[in-house]
Amino acid sequence: MNRDGVARTATLGSVANAARALKSFTNLEPEWGVSDLARRLGVAKSTTHRVLATLTDEGLLEQNADSGRYRLGLAVFDLAAAVQSLDLHEAAMAAMTDLRNRTGETVQLAVLDGREVVYVERLDSPNLLRLFRDLGRRNSAHSSASGKALLAFSPPEAVDRLLRSWKLRARTPHTITTVTALRAELSHVRERGYACNRNEYEIGVVSVAAPIHDASGTTVAAVSVAGPSSRLDPIELQVAQATMETAALISRRLGFRSTRGAT
Repeated sequence: MNRDGVARTATLGSVANAARALKSFTNLEPEWGVSDLARRLGVAKSTTHRVLATLTDEGLLEQNADSGRYRLGLAVFDLAAAVQSLDLHEAAMAAMTDLRNRTGETVQLAVLDGREVVYVERLDSPNLLRLFRDLGRRNSAHSSASGKALLAFSPPEAVDRLLRSWKLRARTPHTITTVTALRAELSHVRERGYACNRNEYEIGVVSVAAPIHDASGTTVAAVSVAGPSSRLDPIELQVAQATMETAALISRRLGFRSTRGAT
């Protein structure tokens, strides 16, 4: 084989290793260390480290500063948006705009990534007092309404795997910090059809969220309304009802047909 052929083969091998590495990150296995991933891929640890470092430089992965383990980076979600969020975006934006206008509060669309939620759309409140000046694109699922809505309506076996060895960080004195309490909360969410976050992520902030399902019945996102507790506490039930109606409308636009009758 000539030199160009050797170089091309090596390049394709590197691309294949990078692709296989990316596909190893799933909801059930959201983080990988270098040694564990090298064993999974069947390649040298040094090769795996180079692949992970390159993917991190490109924003496709990010490294946990505390554990040194890797997880998918924000660039992956930008790519995923080109594949699935086109339909989700088109199905959601008009309904989200109506919900923002009905409630006067910030409306968000989130998807689940392991033990975190990633916010892919947001419509800010028209009120002078607004939230989320520096919200970022990730929140822990256990301390957010969107996260609890997504967990509650995910497959039980997937949730069980996530709950194993999950150390629930306390953001405020109101945050759920035990797996037992979180399981009970998720059960309540399933019963009433929506999730609440009362001062659990930030004192003085309340949010409600409802799940969005696609044509297969899979829970693919959650829509939420968030605002100061002074405004939302008195009208929480009305906002929750409006949020569930919006989630049901978006779900129907994605092809979901409930077996429990009209929502």
